[in-house]
Amino acid sequence: MKTAWVYLLATLFLVSCGATRSAKNNELTSKEEKQGWTLLFNGKDFTGWRQYNGNSVPDNWTIEDNAMKVFKGPNARPGQGVGGDLIYFAKKFRNFELSIDWKAEKEANSGIFYNVREEKSKAIYSSAPEVQILDNENASDNKIDSHLAGSLYDMLPADPKTVNPYGEWNTIVIRVDKGRVTHTQNGIKVVEYRLWTADWDRMVENSKFKSFPGFQEGISREGYIGLQDHGYAIWFKNVKIREL
Repeated sequence: MKTAWVYLLATLFLVSCGATRSAKNNELTSKEEKQGWTLLFNGKDFTGWRQYNGNSVPDNWTIEDNAMKVFKGPNARPGQGVGGDLIYFAKKFRNFELSIDWKAEKEANSGIFYNVREEKSKAIYSSAPEVQILDNENASDNKIDSHLAGSLYDMLPADPKTVNPYGEWNTIVIRVDKGRVTHTQNGIKVVEYRLWTADWDRMVENSKFKSFPGFQEGISREGYIGLQDHGYAIWFKNVKIREL
């Protein structure tokens, strides 16, 4: 009887430890695999990624601590990248749920783009929605609510209380389903909107994008996933997507 109790307690202990053990970086759990998630970053190299309007990965990107890291390129000032924006070029996505862990250095500013379309001589942000990445406390671009982390940049603000400070990891989940979009930051839904609607057109008209030809023509119905080079150090890991 005593042996049975020891076995039962040991089993419960192991189950408890397994339940609380963190998932490994840049790997899918069996549950995620069954749900249809796919990794866009393998934790080792830039397979599937290249420069926007380019043919390779720019020199100011590296792999550090199992994460993709962008840093200030040669002769670049903070806030001014060197054209090193990345896209996942292996596939375009239409309806999806995208999850990315990100970490920023002090004062950092960056962004995640979706439905990206490549246009020669155009910037990545010229025709694609941007989900903001920011050190909310110290960045120079922290005076406008819709420029804070998790926001639909310059259009809809996210709750600043949901973001962790620079040097700590955050998780952003972007869900796009037939034009309905949500941003969930560290487990809390912070933004919701609909693309290709009158409300969307009004938001564009009241933003800096009102004069951008790409926004006037309309956001693409599908496109690439993009990561911004804005002249600051940003780390990205656990980049995964599930098509809906």
